[in-house]
Amino acid sequence: MNDLLITNGRVIDPASGCDEVADVTVARGFIRAIGKARGKAKRTIDASGMIVCPGLIDLHVHCREPGHEEEETIATAAAAAVVGGFTTICAMPNTHPPQDNETAILYVLQRMARASKARVLPVGCITKGRQGEELAEMALMLDAGAVAFSDDGEGVAGSSIMQRALQYTRMIGVSIMQHCQDPGLFAGVMNSGPVAVRLGLGGIAASGEQIMLRRDLELVQRTGARYHVMHVSTAGSVELIRQAKAAGLPITAEATPHHLLLTDAACMQFDPNYKVNPPLRSFDDVQALRRGVIDGTIDCLATDHAPHAKEEKEIEFALAPFGIVSLDCALGLYAKAMVHSGLLDWPDLIARLTVNPAAVINRPLGTLRQNAPADITIIDPGKRWTVNVDAFASKARNCPYNRWRLKGRAVATIVGGEVKFQR
Repeated sequence: MNDLLITNGRVIDPASGCDEVADVTVARGFIRAIGKARGKAKRTIDASGMIVCPGLIDLHVHCREPGHEEEETIATAAAAAVVGGFTTICAMPNTHPPQDNETAILYVLQRMARASKARVLPVGCITKGRQGEELAEMALMLDAGAVAFSDDGEGVAGSSIMQRALQYTRMIGVSIMQHCQDPGLFAGVMNSGPVAVRLGLGGIAASGEQIMLRRDLELVQRTGARYHVMHVSTAGSVELIRQAKAAGLPITAEATPHHLLLTDAACMQFDPNYKVNPPLRSFDDVQALRRGVIDGTIDCLATDHAPHAKEEKEIEFALAPFGIVSLDCALGLYAKAMVHSGLLDWPDLIARLTVNPAAVINRPLGTLRQNAPADITIIDPGKRWTVNVDAFASKARNCPYNRWRLKGRAVATIVGGEVKFQR
């Protein structure tokens, strides 16, 4: 007898090109078959009118554990993930202490197993302590279970250390995930432009992102290493990535919901929930990012889920920390930005949330092929709902989307053949 049978859904698997009404059969934690179901199952889910797709993957999540469990934990982040339809999240290493050794990597995996919700895959530090001075023991972390390397929150400023990191990661076959921001040009609290001038706030120039990205692309050309651009925010960065891909460089890139939906005009309210790094940019930047997602220049979507305690954000804009949470509601936000605006269809959106991010972390996820892990998301594409931050599974509430009306929501999340969430 099979463990799970999902019937009558529109099965969309961009990895295999499947888009048809079919049944999905799961046995012993793996996809057994797609097509007309044969035999009985212990549990059946009728997915009529729903989309059945590979489990969604978020490459960029801050779980805050260890060090700031009052903001978020691995367990609460994993719970928020499955509520949002994500079966896998990648835990960023800017914890306290940082994830810069194999013990820290094993800690994340152990806490994930205890939480028993979404897969939480650790990203290790590029440099020891995220100080940008000495390479961390990346090979040991890779053996322990790290899926990529980043000093997220800090771009690796030194060209020499960045080149060595790229040379090393090419040798061990893993991606560098870079937060592109020249530290010498980071002195403000929002996008540099007319809105910042009007508000009397210090600006963060687009050039700070683009200068580091341009340097790194030169180094990628020299080393041939795999390189992932995190939270792209400027039109100039989109064009640099487009040119690099045209030249055949092994580049991938991600965009966040907030950079696809919001502009720096939102900061006119002085609401710290709109304060994020990189900052919300101009209307032209938002349009360029959307075009980049459409043409595949930006091939992944990621939340940059960045939790903070309530009291940390309830201070004046200039002093508040950067960060937005959106794991619980990200799917509806992506649909609003790209599907309901007529820019993408559901198969294209799902590709940017499944098979493409799976390739960045080099894991056999993001597909419904036979014998693949049974990570499955069931989506009601017509479900209209209202964001309620007080109902989030995440600990944090620093979310600017409260009371937004969205269309499209995950109704069931299955990880390794087990239903972890069903609405």
